[in-house]
This record gives sequence, C-alpha cells and structure tokens, in this order.
Amino acid sequence: MADVLALVEARLRSALGDPDARAAVTFLGTDRIEVLRFVDGDIVRYATLGMSAAPMADPTAVVADQTRGPRAELVLSVRAGVADTDKALRPLAVLAASPQVEGLIVAPGASLDVGEPLWPGAQFTSVLVAEPGGLVEDLDLDEPMEPVRFLPLLPMTPNEAAWKRVHGAAALQEKWLTHGTDLRDPLRRSVSLD
Repeated sequence: MADVLALVEARLRSALGDPDARAAVTFLGTDRIEVLRFVDGDIVRYATLGMSAAPMADPTAVVADQTRGPRAELVLSVRAGVADTDKALRPLAVLAASPQVEGLIVAPGASLDVGEPLWPGAQFTSVLVAEPGGLVEDLDLDEPMEPVRFLPLLPMTPNEAAWKRVHGAAALQEKWLTHGTDLRDPLRRSVSLD
C-alpha cells in the first residue's frame, strides 16, 4: 500500500507543486491519513493522502476485497488568508477516514458531514463531492486495482445540504452557477434557494 501512496503523492506534486505543509492524523482502528497543503497564489489547496491506500468496500460485503474497488483522495480549494482554513485539516482527515470507519463509498454527488464547522467561523459543516479529473487527473494503477480518483470537495451550508438532499447535487450546482457563487470563498453565505 505504501507504493500506492507514493504514486498518489507524486501525482499530487506533479499537479499542484510541492506542499508547503503536511499534517498526519490517526484514528483508533484506522490507517494514518495525511493532509498536504499546497499554496497557489491566493488559493490554498488541501489534499488527503492515505484514503486511497485500500479500496473502498461495500459495507454489506462479507469480506472486503483488498485489491478491487474504488480508490480516492479528497481535495479542498479555498481562498488563502481570508479565514483560518488550516483548521480544516482534522475535518478533512475525518472525511478521508470515513470509508474505513463507516464503510462509506465516497463518490461524486455524495454529501459528507463532519457535524461541526470545517474551520473556525465557517458556515459549512458538510461538503458536496464533485466530479474528478479537472484539477488532478486520475492515477491509473496496475490491474486489477482501480484508478485513484481525486475528488474535489465543495463546502455546503446546512441549508444547502438540506436543499441538496431534496433536489439533488446537480440542482444545487446549477443554483451555485446561476448565482455566480464563489465556492472558494471561505466566508461565503448560503446561496439563495428560492
């Protein structure tokens, strides 16, 4: 598994540059999750490293397949210097550990909730998992392993998360687009949901 993580880190570095900071979090009964911070001008990106060490398994499966199954890492992009977003490291590690802890399969369109603000003063307690491939390309692994997908996270307010549960991820993304919502603004308010 260390080989997979080395390849994942190399892919992150080739796409985002060298990280200027990293933190590691270990939860009881889980593998270590690291969060790497990349600064690109006025944007800071946080990427998890460790979630892809093992494939996400169907929680109803009797035995987890150690080679087959989706693999992913999470990427959060926000404006730098506007809020104390470095405090998002632990919530991001919690989200990255959720496949191991809760048996979740994290995929585009899913909502992930940490139950508390993602950083001090944030309006967001959850994120929408967006489609991969834009910022960091999928990392192909040797067969029979599936590629590692780098899933962007879009912070959601509680109202947006509730609206998304009723109307779906695509409808929420359309609302954001229609209103010109800056999803990287760590201080933004909820989009109008009328």
